[in-house]
Amino acid sequence: FRRAHTLTVLFILTCALGYVTLLEETPQDTAYNTKRGIVASILVFLCFGVTQAKDGPFSRPHPAYWRFWLCVSVVYELFLIFILFQTVQDGRQFMKYIDPHLGVPLPERDYGGNCLIYDPGNATDPFHNIWDKLDGFVPAHFFGWYLKTLMIRDWWMCMIISVMFEFLEYSLEHQLPNFSECWWDHWIMDVILCNGLGIYCGMKTLSWLSLKTYKWQGLWNIPTYKGKMKRIVFQFTPYSWVKFEWKPASSLRRWLAVCGIIFVFLLAELNTFYLKFVLWMPPEHYLVLLRLVFFVNVGGVAMREIYDFMDDPKFHKKLGQQAWLVAAITATEFLIVVKYDPHTLTLSLPFYITQCWILGIILLLTWTAWRFFIRDITLRYKEIRRQKQEHRQEKDKCLSNGDGHSSVLQEQTGSKLREKKL
Repeated sequence: FRRAHTLTVLFILTCALGYVTLLEETPQDTAYNTKRGIVASILVFLCFGVTQAKDGPFSRPHPAYWRFWLCVSVVYELFLIFILFQTVQDGRQFMKYIDPHLGVPLPERDYGGNCLIYDPGNATDPFHNIWDKLDGFVPAHFFGWYLKTLMIRDWWMCMIISVMFEFLEYSLEHQLPNFSECWWDHWIMDVILCNGLGIYCGMKTLSWLSLKTYKWQGLWNIPTYKGKMKRIVFQFTPYSWVKFEWKPASSLRRWLAVCGIIFVFLLAELNTFYLKFVLWMPPEHYLVLLRLVFFVNVGGVAMREIYDFMDDPKFHKKLGQQAWLVAAITATEFLIVVKYDPHTLTLSLPFYITQCWILGIILLLTWTAWRFFIRDITLRYKEIRRQKQEHRQEKDKCLSNGDGHSSVLQEQTGSKLREKKL
């Protein structure tokens, strides 16, 4: 049925596109015709994928919605591969085909500088530094971390990623001026207010979703209009709820998986800033927003596939397709950054920054070795000693006077004495 439905939709779409091209006179603009042909090809591929691709773990609001984002992932990965194989100048100028205003070097905004919360030297507005930082990225931080919390579903992992990214901004501000921020912008506005409030609201939403009763009823079987409207709204909530319990310290496999998830998250966050820098895109450009919307949709599916693979490897024998695509996209974005501006990435870290990262890596490796190797050996040795002590105690009980074996022992000792006398 799905195959017949796919062929029908593809046939209708192809006829519609052909009808449009026959009605109008083909322009003589090669660039316009090329863009129009590429867009039409992408539409046909998306139409095929939405009806024919493999279903993911989510079924609300509709499986076709998540199949659409899976196909968008393939298109975006192909676009990144194309950009990767261009020269730096050609790749930047190619962005003009998407938006004619792109392809021009843009100055990066420095959020550092004067870090006084109250500036007595400015009589007009002593709090001007705070108002300068309150731009459109403040609500973006809040909603971004609200959605990330819905994806990760763990308070500790969200807080670790949030704090770690601020440390990355401290470490890399010598490469990108955009990372240079005031201390209160890092820890008060970002970590506590924007990120912390977003994580808190996300955890409250997760708590409500976990307590919600998931009892679905057909729309036409609901008698009241209020019930019908409520059912339509609940169509955009999960079909069922799975609570993520990552338990990173339970085994070495889960610990490495959680560390890999945190690493990919941080790399994707860094790619956002570095891609803007190397491709000359302003922070407020709509392509930056579309990329974030894309990662919100595909990231939720990828996290669910990763958790299912970790939690039940017997049933989910391999990692999901969306998780592999997200990892490939993140790696390809990083390769583009490395190719387009290797000079910026190879700027040496300050000595004190290098010392801090080396110390952090050593502590992480030391804790990993202690938790999953040394501690296990110690616990196994203690368990063996405990079993030996219990065995000795059982022997001592057997030799005591209250278990019925004492008379037998006395008879044996008496017989031995009689034998000696004889």
